[in-house]
Amino acid sequence: MARRPRIEMNGFYHVVNRGVEQRSVFLNDEDYNGFEELMCHYASAHGIVVHNYCLMDNHYHLLLEVTRNELSRYMRQLNMNYAIYFNKKYNRVGHLWQGRYKSWYVTDEAYLHTVALYIEQSPVKAGIVRYPEEYPHNSAYRLVHRSESHCLDNSWVFEYCKQKVERIRTFLHSAVDTQQLKEMRNSASLVDAPDMERKPDPERLKGALRSVRDKKERNRVIVEAYAQGYSQHQIAKMVGISQQAVCGIIKRNRSSGSPGINA
Repeated sequence: MARRPRIEMNGFYHVVNRGVEQRSVFLNDEDYNGFEELMCHYASAHGIVVHNYCLMDNHYHLLLEVTRNELSRYMRQLNMNYAIYFNKKYNRVGHLWQGRYKSWYVTDEAYLHTVALYIEQSPVKAGIVRYPEEYPHNSAYRLVHRSESHCLDNSWVFEYCKQKVERIRTFLHSAVDTQQLKEMRNSASLVDAPDMERKPDPERLKGALRSVRDKKERNRVIVEAYAQGYSQHQIAKMVGISQQAVCGIIKRNRSSGSPGINA
């Protein structure tokens, strides 16, 4: 079955990728530093702002802000060039990553705070360090110790914590509700959507919603809109219901075969 193309929009994304067969992709400090350099180098070229990241031995987490709808191009450059570096260095061939990266659109500030903490606390959860800022291969280390990393200059954490190191530490040590994160992630299934060739037109969806007479017809329009490439976030905003409610409607009506929204 062909993979569904990605649909992208500007905003924050939580991005994850793993080594093929869960193999280690960072073997020493040179590897970690090499990936960070590539991450920062390509970010500016593709309108990407790096806000938080954590590099573990066999996977990575990134919290990125997309400003020019170039997340796919950025990730392709980053993963491809790091794989070339790694394979050449260790005299290996073949795929380094387990597949295309996974990404989740960050829909609101609560999600942003929760996923940032989850990313920074990954080495704590793994039992590697006691506090996030003790791990040398994540943004927490650089944010607290002000270690040079030009692509973190615009991290939202600096603004949120008023550039105060103690405030940054307090934030980084906050508790993470992993169940809440799971629920947020499940309701934010934006990044994979069908029909990439037809760019969603918000005005067309608004027009379809204006003619809705009852909830059943509204739900039909929601299902059709999602099938045509509108994100759950876009639909929820226009309909005036929660994204979780939109997700539930789509799941319950997945088999609906109605005609598309008319232009």
